[in-house]
Amino acid sequence: MSVSRNIADVLQRVASACARSGRDGGSVRVVAVSKTKPSDAVKACYDAGHRSFGENYVQELIDKAPTLPDDVRWHFVGHLQSNKAKALLEGVPSLAMLETIDSEKLANKVNNAVPERRANALDVMVQVNTSGEESKHGCEPADAVKLARHIVDNCPRLRFAGLMTIGMPDYTSRPECFETLVECRRQVCAELGLDESACELSMGMSGDFEQAIEMGSTNVRVGSTIFGAREYPNKA
Repeated sequence: MSVSRNIADVLQRVASACARSGRDGGSVRVVAVSKTKPSDAVKACYDAGHRSFGENYVQELIDKAPTLPDDVRWHFVGHLQSNKAKALLEGVPSLAMLETIDSEKLANKVNNAVPERRANALDVMVQVNTSGEESKHGCEPADAVKLARHIVDNCPRLRFAGLMTIGMPDYTSRPECFETLVECRRQVCAELGLDESACELSMGMSGDFEQAIEMGSTNVRVGSTIFGAREYPNKA
């Protein structure tokens, strides 16, 4: 498997999806999610020219970040327990974005954990549970406006950057979830007085990122298509 060839293929597919939907090819960020993959695999993708990477687990990101160049733009894309916010921000002071704020409690914890020495506010997204599954994290769509406003009004060390969702496991149902997130953005921007172009949509993964782009996604999280199947330790 060639990571460099895979990321080039993904970027070409992103460009094609943008062209089909009349969008500029540079309007979509690809976050290469390296969950369970070694730093060498990330470095191969980095050497191919890519800079945006994502991790799902706090400790894995804390361990991996120091082994990669300083200009890597790390996104945390997994569920963050509020009691791990301080460890994440102290362990990865250069974190570029946290995509999974799903409660006011977590927003407050993350805001308080941002180091004072950090030059800029931390970009964050509100995670929305568009599928209605109890197993999924994220606020209810009806609560997205309230949570976004809380971040804007009460979390000075955070910058509200947009909305994120995972969607249904069944790919045929994902479009409905994406439509829900698009509607959430409309409501959030109307209530907060924001231009929709200033509110990102993080939706779409390896199996559906092209469709997500065609439906308005500006940030896609692609893992196995770039790095291959994930390798979980045998817990037996």
